[in-house]
Amino acid sequence: MGSGNSVNANYKYSLQKSENAFKAAVLIQQWYRRYVARLEMRRRCTWRIFQSIEYACEQDQIKLHNFFSYLMDHFTPSSSKERDFISRMFISGESFKEAELEKYCDYESLEVPDSYTGPRLSFPLLPDHATALLEAFKQKQQLHARYVLNLLHETRKHLKQLPNISHVSTCYSEEVTVCGDLHGQLDDLFLIFYKNGLPSPSKSYVFNGDFVDRGKQSLEILIVLFTFLLIYPKEVHLNRGNHEDHMVNLRYGFAKEVMQKYKVHGKKILKMIQNVFCWLPLATLIDQKVLIIHGGISDTTDLDMLEKIQRNKFISVLRGKKRKESNRNVEIQELNGETKVEADPPGSETAPSLPLQPRPSQAPSMANKLEFSRWVRQTVQEQIDWCRRLVDISESEDEELTYSSVVSLTDLDKPCWTRQEECKQILDILWSDPMPQEGCRANTVRGGGCYFGPDVTEKILEKHNLQFLIRSHECKQEGYEFCHNRKVLTIFSASNYYEIGSNRGAYVKLGPDLVPHFVQYQANKTAHTLTMTQRQGFPVALVEESAFRALREKLFAHTSALISAFKAYDKDNTGRITLSNWATAVESVLHLGLPWRMLRPQLVRSTADGMLEYKSWLNDLAMEQRSQEHIQSSLLEVIYRNRSNLETIFRIIDRDHSGLISFEEFHQTWKLFSSHMNIELTDDGINDLVRSIDFNKDGNIDFNEFLEAFRLVKQSQ
Repeated sequence: MGSGNSVNANYKYSLQKSENAFKAAVLIQQWYRRYVARLEMRRRCTWRIFQSIEYACEQDQIKLHNFFSYLMDHFTPSSSKERDFISRMFISGESFKEAELEKYCDYESLEVPDSYTGPRLSFPLLPDHATALLEAFKQKQQLHARYVLNLLHETRKHLKQLPNISHVSTCYSEEVTVCGDLHGQLDDLFLIFYKNGLPSPSKSYVFNGDFVDRGKQSLEILIVLFTFLLIYPKEVHLNRGNHEDHMVNLRYGFAKEVMQKYKVHGKKILKMIQNVFCWLPLATLIDQKVLIIHGGISDTTDLDMLEKIQRNKFISVLRGKKRKESNRNVEIQELNGETKVEADPPGSETAPSLPLQPRPSQAPSMANKLEFSRWVRQTVQEQIDWCRRLVDISESEDEELTYSSVVSLTDLDKPCWTRQEECKQILDILWSDPMPQEGCRANTVRGGGCYFGPDVTEKILEKHNLQFLIRSHECKQEGYEFCHNRKVLTIFSASNYYEIGSNRGAYVKLGPDLVPHFVQYQANKTAHTLTMTQRQGFPVALVEESAFRALREKLFAHTSALISAFKAYDKDNTGRITLSNWATAVESVLHLGLPWRMLRPQLVRSTADGMLEYKSWLNDLAMEQRSQEHIQSSLLEVIYRNRSNLETIFRIIDRDHSGLISFEEFHQTWKLFSSHMNIELTDDGINDLVRSIDFNKDGNIDFNEFLEAFRLVKQSQ
């Protein structure tokens, strides 16, 4: 009996123990699931903050250039000096002819000193040159300016021979590797080559744009990619991204990086890169089934049109679209004989008599494009014949005389598109993003391109007999993401893009079956040394802290607007509003589309009665920023809000990228702005202003002095 009772007791004890263990396991599981859910919620909120701020900055960039386009369309230069300044400031990047560019960027005149210990290049390039470059860049060495210019010269020559849409086949290699945005992060490129192998006759690569900006080694990435492009022209393919644009580079760091690394020859290098960028192909087709473009498509995207566009005309798709279009209209008017001829001023010398220039017949309607093209060909031929008679040249010299400034003779039988139509085609494929909803609408978040839905994707796939699209342009937490029923694949190759641990990078490999295989990575030494638990929590906390710091800066930069918005809810002027009204007011000012009620605990201290003393809260924000910048609060707010735009404006004016602008450039710029803002500022007034901000009296204005000018004018208003 005694032993039986003992067995039962042991059994009950074991059962109770198992039951307790099971309950503990369930509780731990529930706790862990809640923890992971909270972690994921924090991660998504952080992600929303980073993306909203990034896209708002891109929107500011496009607004800034729309503003400059408006200025250009509505400002009439009053003197030859002003006309020359406008030309240098906005269109000099497009004015270099072939011979002028080669003369300006003459690499042969540069001598490499014996003391130079970096890699040396000789052309044609060999695989050993690429290996030497990779090793040199790992050791933080710099390639001599002569070799950089020589490489850019050879790259430009090669790119000019390529079509707008590159064609790649998996028949000639085992697979094709597609990489997305790199954004100056050389470690990511090194890791891709380490995992996947270097480009070779059996290893094809497509790099889908955005090689530069934001990261610190954009130039090294370009040098490596251009080197492999020249060594393996059939295996390496480069697409243009929205950051392969000179005007974008002025804002996001690449222009500054080049000038810091090459202080003597940086201007020449930038000019060559600017020209190389406009020759990059716009898209790549794999086996005629997979279309690779940087951004996306729109409901007006036409691949046939993209194949025929003269892509090098668009050094920047952001710059002067209206003005360029008006120039085209002037050209057509000139062909029609409608140009207004100003009367010679009194006392001017009469030019020698010249053969009468043929007056073109009336142009047919542009609606009939074939008839219009024939008319243009006839008109151009008449103009060429007149030029021959004028200079008495023979028929044998036909090839030397072209009329390319009006229209390319080789394209006369092709459809006649306006520059604005062509620009929109390129803008859409470089700047657009997919959306889950049907249809196509303007991309107001970025400020350029469009949002395209699944129906737009299906339409272009069906029209061109494609299987799916690969695009980049958007940072994804896992490095890649499918949408539109797996018909659109986003691939992003810059890991830790916002902050260490914020996202993985990825690339995709396609074999003859065109089934995508993904490889993910994180190119950061810190991330590899973390334990599993630390990898779950630590990166989130680090990224979250960085995101909220950026958000607080954004809030502080809009202090004045926030006060006005808060006062609208504070009718009795108590200095207090509800937290719900706080969230509504903040969104009405910042327009970031963030879940402010969810973010509130990280931004606002909790109160017992649910009310917020908004002036005290804003003072706390100001104190936090002033602890980093020892400047008065009102000025600091203005600088935080406008610094990126002001720095971009400064770099546009600073045409030689010296970091200084002359008194004359400052004078003409301020006159341009004041005419737009209806501020009456005399020449003497501008001269007094420029002298007052030239603190070191060196006859030039640096960026800090430029900010001071902005503050002084702001104060006067």
